[in-house]
Amino acid sequence: MSSKSKSNKSNALLFLHAHTPLHPGSGTALGFVDLPVQRERHTQWPLIPGSALKGILRDACREKERMKYEGSRRRANDEDPTLTAVFGPGKIESSDSHAGALSVTDARILAFPVRSPKGVFAWVTCPAVLERLSRDVSLVGTSIPVPPAKLGPGEAACNDKSPLLFDDGSLIFEEFEFKRRASADAVAEWIARHAVKDEPTINRIKSHIAVIPDDDFTHFVRYAVEVTARIGLDHDTKTVKTGALFYEEFLPSETIFYALVMAEDSRRKDKNMAAV
Repeated sequence: MSSKSKSNKSNALLFLHAHTPLHPGSGTALGFVDLPVQRERHTQWPLIPGSALKGILRDACREKERMKYEGSRRRANDEDPTLTAVFGPGKIESSDSHAGALSVTDARILAFPVRSPKGVFAWVTCPAVLERLSRDVSLVGTSIPVPPAKLGPGEAACNDKSPLLFDDGSLIFEEFEFKRRASADAVAEWIARHAVKDEPTINRIKSHIAVIPDDDFTHFVRYAVEVTARIGLDHDTKTVKTGALFYEEFLPSETIFYALVMAEDSRRKDKNMAAV
């Protein structure tokens, strides 16, 4: 989805749906986990830095450009005119250097998978996440449905026929019990139709997403993560090398993020490209 204004700017939403465990590393260990995932300082919610996303997009576009030149002497590199116009020059060496036309925000958490004894697993989100999403999507000229009414402690909103529900209307995520108090159908429909493409996942999100209180959501994204032991073995003795045991934190597969992608007209003097 995108919107274009008279100022030649174009904004869009980028969704990321993890199909395998994900480690957006922070490089800083504050506890027993040697390699934790990166988190927002004020919420402790996981994020993927915008600089990392932009680098991944640049690399993907570089490979696409290389395919055009396959079999010729010309090769796409970091100084390719198209790449530098979109992403900026690889090196700032002269006074006529310019910024890239593309900006990418940090990827923010949208829905987090948690264990459930009914329905296998659920995606959980919270009012604070949905309020921020509502603010962010306004920049691309759209809106999300009104989130469910404020939830009290131990309350949740979900589809009234969700496979997650027990007969008494309760839900159990990890070790916590919640009572269904409202519907989240409109929000679930919006997320399903925008965040993923394949029909089975779209249908599953509609029935398996639940809105829970902010504090409970924060607890899950902090502690319901995967921690994996990594070891290096000595080839001869087949024992762990000294100092080669460490723990790495992963976000579980099925985690969903979103980011804003903002484009302007090219700032490169010899490359005329319009934001679309």
